[in-house]
Amino acid sequence: MVSKTLELIFDFGSPNAYLCMKMLPELLDRTSADLVITPCLLGGIFKATGNKAPMIQYADAPAKLAYENLEMRRFIERHGLSRFRLNPHFPVNTLTIMRGAIVADDEGNLDDYVDAVNRAMWEEGLKMDDPEVIAAFLSDNGFDGPTLLARTQEPDIKAKLVANTEAAVARGVFGIPTFFVGGEMFFGKDRLAQVEEALA
Repeated sequence: MVSKTLELIFDFGSPNAYLCMKMLPELLDRTSADLVITPCLLGGIFKATGNKAPMIQYADAPAKLAYENLEMRRFIERHGLSRFRLNPHFPVNTLTIMRGAIVADDEGNLDDYVDAVNRAMWEEGLKMDDPEVIAAFLSDNGFDGPTLLARTQEPDIKAKLVANTEAAVARGVFGIPTFFVGGEMFFGKDRLAQVEEALA
């Protein structure tokens, strides 16, 4: 029997992860699947696999980078994702907010946390590697910002993010967004149709 769980390997640093997540509610509804978000550190994945962000990877191939950006614009327009805007502070160091995702998962409100911080990163353009900005935003959005931020320094929280990242790399993950349906891996927003087929 095909698994009805969709796992997303996730880091807020990926604009494509944000774009994918906007498409997931309808996909999950159509397939009657449940979403499991696994917070990982994209920088750690890149370091372990030798992969690089497109803006670095294609720095010497401007036509390729331009095409990547064109595909992103097409996706945004096709799906009416008009609230998206590139974060003016990009690339943002996501270590603290990803540890925050581990805290939120531990406290049972990861989905709400991801929704909120995605909005901060890719709609409101906030500098989400500044602890004061993070704490204020979380407090304004239903979280205890200072307490959550303090918990990101707990050794167990730090270790869990590292363990998630290492486990993802061991499964073949090289970038984000990566999806798993059972043991099958799919990478990128352009694979959502394949993900839906696998779930169906």
